[in-house]
Amino acid sequence: MPRFITITAIAACYFVFAILLNSVGTVILQSINSFDISKTEASTLEGFKDLSIAFVSFFVASIIPRIGYKVALLIGLSIVTIACAITPMLGQFWVIKLLFMCIGVSFALVKISVYSVIGQLSDSIKAHSSLLNTIEGIFMLGSLSGYWLFSFYIHPDNDSSTHWLQVYYPLTAMVLVAMVLVFCSSMTKPSQQDTPPSIVDGFVDMIKMSIKPLVLIFVMSVFLYVLIEQGIGSWLPTFYNEVINLPSHISVQMASIFAASLAIGRLLAGQILKFINWHLFLNICLIGMALIIVFLLPLTGASSGEEIKSIVDAPLIAYLLPLIGLMMAPIYPVLNSVMLSSLARHKHAPMTGLIVVFSAFGGTTGSLITGYFFQEVGGKNAFYLALIPMVLLIISLYFFKQETQKSSVNKS
Repeated sequence: MPRFITITAIAACYFVFAILLNSVGTVILQSINSFDISKTEASTLEGFKDLSIAFVSFFVASIIPRIGYKVALLIGLSIVTIACAITPMLGQFWVIKLLFMCIGVSFALVKISVYSVIGQLSDSIKAHSSLLNTIEGIFMLGSLSGYWLFSFYIHPDNDSSTHWLQVYYPLTAMVLVAMVLVFCSSMTKPSQQDTPPSIVDGFVDMIKMSIKPLVLIFVMSVFLYVLIEQGIGSWLPTFYNEVINLPSHISVQMASIFAASLAIGRLLAGQILKFINWHLFLNICLIGMALIIVFLLPLTGASSGEEIKSIVDAPLIAYLLPLIGLMMAPIYPVLNSVMLSSLARHKHAPMTGLIVVFSAFGGTTGSLITGYFFQEVGGKNAFYLALIPMVLLIISLYFFKQETQKSSVNKS
């Protein structure tokens, strides 16, 4: 029973944070409509979220084992509870920024703790992989359900209404439930000899690692991928609303197809990679993404002129465009897997830190760039610009493959 409660607790944490983290695209759209802000200003929400995750992960990772994973989880959940509760009360854009900063800080604490607890609960590689995949699957489920939860609170006839902020009350309740589960769980505090080195030592390890050619190419690849994913994913609801002219609440619902595509794509990739080389597979995925952009974006301007009252009325292109997630989905986990597999185990922790940091920078950069060009040249042209990092990523993958092969030779 204690094991079941602990697993339920970390699953609940991941579920609610999936909703909060992946709501940024929805909140960008609603903030533009409700607070009459520019797209460039709205795009800063990604930075408040991602840079907070990066900062806390970078500097606090070595402290968490010392205070205990349970305490770290409760701290993170407490921060988000307060932030969610006050957001609808104050109802200003600066509060939304503060909210996403709190979400980022808290998720860093939660992710490090959850991954560590999974290690405590697993007695073999197979058990670890099974539990981790289950938790990540629950994360994807939370991400998917979040779009629908938010859409229920969006006023269908008044885009400027702030009624959508009321969604943070049930989210506050969900976080409180997760807190109760964590409080009732049994999580072992690491022994003193298992605690990581000091913050300074961890920082030095990351710096030393980051100057190696293999790692440099890898983090650049991660940066480019997350730039593409967040640039498209965070702005997809706004694209639906302004380019395809769907109502706001339906735009948010349609964007859930993107989240579903990512989930399905990662499940399928696990099976496909049993039969095909990872480098060839990722190149096929990137070419597929480019083809979707090139051939489907020109169709997004067409409108039948019929009133759209539900997702059933949405044009076919609205269903096809987010399928880019199917092609996009395998790239990030495969890159991480190949990189970590080429390193000794004691280097995994600093490498994970670099992954988090450069993922955050990529996500922030992608959202800012897309937001800027969305405002200046329109959503369609802004999405066309995603072709540039796709080409750069194909080039980066070539050099990444070369370096991993060298690393394999050196290890043997």
